Amino acid sequence: MVKDTYIPCLLQLFRQYGYDGTTLSKISQATGLGKASLYHHFPGGKDEMMTTVLDFLNGWFEQHILKALRSEGDARTRLGRMCDRVLELYEGGQQPCLTAVILMGSGRDVFHAKVQTVLRAWIDAIADVLIESGLKESLAKERAENALIIIQGALIVAHGLDDLTPFKRVVKQLPQELCS
Repeated sequence: MVKDTYIPCLLQLFRQYGYDGTTLSKISQATGLGKASLYHHFPGGKDEMMTTVLDFLNGWFEQHILKALRSEGDARTRLGRMCDRVLELYEGGQQPCLTAVILMGSGRDVFHAKVQTVLRAWIDAIADVLIESGLKESLAKERAENALIIIQGALIVAHGLDDLTPFKRVVKQLPQELCS
């Protein structure tokens, strides 16, 4: 589909400026499309653009993050695969988390359900791996939630310090910490 060709550009814009700061003028300039062409490809405007980006990311998440967690191997191996994909998703910590950016602006009300669905699926998949490794369900769920907190917190700290080292370090250490 033609509009799929604009997803990487839109993703970058929404990551950089958030939902509120990504104006049609910025989108037009970055894509090379006039506003009329943008509405031709995305009749629902900026909401449809964001929905298209979120749907793309949800598919990527399913194909890479959840697939890694549901793959063969022991818990540490599967969690390690997930962490490799996390590093890929955030380009080693260079890219901010789109869900965090969305939840901080006016897009929260519109897109919260999509974000919540992804976060719950991620927590559940990590917890499932930990339960299979022998942890009690309540502890597995708590550790899974902590994993996302660690990932997201490290991403924020890395951006705040202009140093990707903390993010890379905690993501690399995460499988061992979750399994101990």
